[in-house]
Amino acid sequence: MSTPAILAIDLGTGSVKALLVDRECSVLASASAPYPVMRPHDGWVEQDPDAWWHATVAAVRRAIAASGDSRVIAIGLSGQMHGTVLLDDDFGPVRPAIIWEDRRSAAQVRSLTESVGAARLIEICGSPVATGFQAATLAWLVEREPESLTRTRSILLPTDYLRYRLTGELATEPSDASSTLLFDIVRRSWSSEVVDAVGIDPNLLPPVVRSTAMSGYLTPDAASELGLRADIPVAGGGADAPLAAIAAGAITSETLLLTISTGSQAILPATQPVVDPRGRIHTWCNLAELDTGLPAWYQMGATLASGRALRWLREEVISSPAVDLDASVANVPPGSDGLLFLPYLNGERTPHMDPDASGAFLGLKAHHGQPELTRSVMEGSVLALYDAFQVLQELGGSPSRIVLAGGGARSRVWTQIVADIFGLPVDPLEESEGSAMGAAIVAGTASGWFDLAEGARRSARFGQHIEPQPAAAAIYRELHPIFQHAFLALQDDLHTLGDIASRARAASIDA
Repeated sequence: MSTPAILAIDLGTGSVKALLVDRECSVLASASAPYPVMRPHDGWVEQDPDAWWHATVAAVRRAIAASGDSRVIAIGLSGQMHGTVLLDDDFGPVRPAIIWEDRRSAAQVRSLTESVGAARLIEICGSPVATGFQAATLAWLVEREPESLTRTRSILLPTDYLRYRLTGELATEPSDASSTLLFDIVRRSWSSEVVDAVGIDPNLLPPVVRSTAMSGYLTPDAASELGLRADIPVAGGGADAPLAAIAAGAITSETLLLTISTGSQAILPATQPVVDPRGRIHTWCNLAELDTGLPAWYQMGATLASGRALRWLREEVISSPAVDLDASVANVPPGSDGLLFLPYLNGERTPHMDPDASGAFLGLKAHHGQPELTRSVMEGSVLALYDAFQVLQELGGSPSRIVLAGGGARSRVWTQIVADIFGLPVDPLEESEGSAMGAAIVAGTASGWFDLAEGARRSARFGQHIEPQPAAAAIYRELHPIFQHAFLALQDDLHTLGDIASRARAASIDA
């Protein structure tokens, strides 16, 4: 007898993942397929939507083949946020998709912010606009490629393009629509005020369905390509960030999800659409609706260098990428023997919003070696993430526990550092399928298997529970103000150093 399964499709930046999940949120099979990122000009980042589809077909077919006797009863969708896909009268791509990494729209970010007003934009959309967000990209197209918009019949997000290829339906859902900065997070609908300021026809934007509703059914043509039966229902799905939170069990405002990866994120479900008037975080629509009793919004802060800073240290400074992190710092006390690291190697987002920020070691002495340098980088990345968390606290957040995901969750030392700096117990997430599992949970909810909370409970599996150590926590309470003051005191000098370096490089090229 075949096993009923949810097929989850997660459209990432470099590859698509297909995941088959049973009713207990156990993985039956998975597969992925890559596609290229195109960079035709400096700061431009694009992808071919047809390549997304071809990779999806390949990944789904491999997952189905590996799943044995499973029977797909519904499909869930997840994907990269912010991007822009233009479809013509024949529903083919007008041009390559412009994705979230794109930086061509800096001038339009400034003009759109001035047109709507920075405070008003945050009030409506929950966040300042940034390059790569659909609102800024569309404003760039209005100014620089009006002929592309003239040929456009529909504007979609990347995940919604997959929805169209699967079902023939043009639709989106609130969590992904929020990331466009064209969406009213309170009314949960497109904002005519912002859409008008961008200068596009609102009729080009798709209808909005609930994340946990069925948005369409698999067409015969798509079913034939995927090797599935036709008429399988496809759920509304969601954006990758809130879906990852659901999969990690961060379903209420009692749980803070921290992800320590290349960069880091702090995600906190919110029961009210409280925004940061200073624009240091995003407040966007969650997967749950108001009538479910679950938080209908989430707040997210982000830092840019955690695992990235550690990789830099290991590969560029220590030249030992294979070192065992936990073993190497086992005898280094909290505070890294007086060494403090500012981790701003790639600029910083929350809370500084400073793209030109740079890093520094403070307190460096001759006896400091690899162990102290390593632990200070680990501590500095968590102190920066704690700065982001303090913005969430300012807005009323008061979680009682942390779920830790990403590479940091696999390090006992890093997990303990998080517990000690935040002063909260930490449950490290075991290996997780992240956003793809979240998409499966949403589709399982739409299918009546369980509600979102129960799906999250079945999905999240944790390692050893970690409690804060009072002595270490006391040390970090002393170090954190020094960490904050050091960056603010050095910020202007760090900018000047960057300017000098740019001029020196230019002079070297001219010579």
